[in-house]
Amino acid sequence: MIIGLTGGIGSGKSAVSSHFEILGIMVVDADVVAREVVEPGQPALVQIAEHFGESIINSKGALDRAALRVLIFEDKNERKWLESLLHPLIRDEITQQLKQSQSPYSILSSPLLLETDQHSMVDRILVVDVPVETQIERTTQRDNNSLEQVEAIINAQSSRTIKQQKADEIILNTGTIESLHEKVDELHLHYLKSVNDFKLCKHYKFSKLK
Repeated sequence: MIIGLTGGIGSGKSAVSSHFEILGIMVVDADVVAREVVEPGQPALVQIAEHFGESIINSKGALDRAALRVLIFEDKNERKWLESLLHPLIRDEITQQLKQSQSPYSILSSPLLLETDQHSMVDRILVVDVPVETQIERTTQRDNNSLEQVEAIINAQSSRTIKQQKADEIILNTGTIESLHEKVDELHLHYLKSVNDFKLCKHYKFSKLK
């Protein structure tokens, strides 16, 4: 069983995924995979440099992420071009990592789970939810981004309402870190109980096909 974990920027998604890992659950982080596919020496980085120009590569030969972020949020067409290049590569790598999981269930953590076809890879969707005002406050303090940049990132993601509608489970992360961990602990027990039902359902469907 694969749980899709998502949430808007500043929602606390990383804190949730980290606690699942402490509980022994395999977490595949789409953000980490997205960085891996554009590391120096990867074909995707060459294509990005050819498209945006060599100035997008820093002095160490790596992608200048801050410069790229500005370009793609200023121009919707450039963002679409980048997504068309990277999303298939990211999906393939995510698939390979999930296949290696040995935990009772696995988690795909992705801020763009609902904006891409990654949602088709999961069996349930868990949304970490906070008000937009909290997203802005946390992100401007944490990342030292301007208000305009944070708002652009939020607007590029699906709305809070859409995330809530698509969710099978929701964690409202407006309390303490201890409260957040307790909510994750409860969901972990819920998912462990769901695994057997999930396996039985899969077995029944497979038996009918035979």
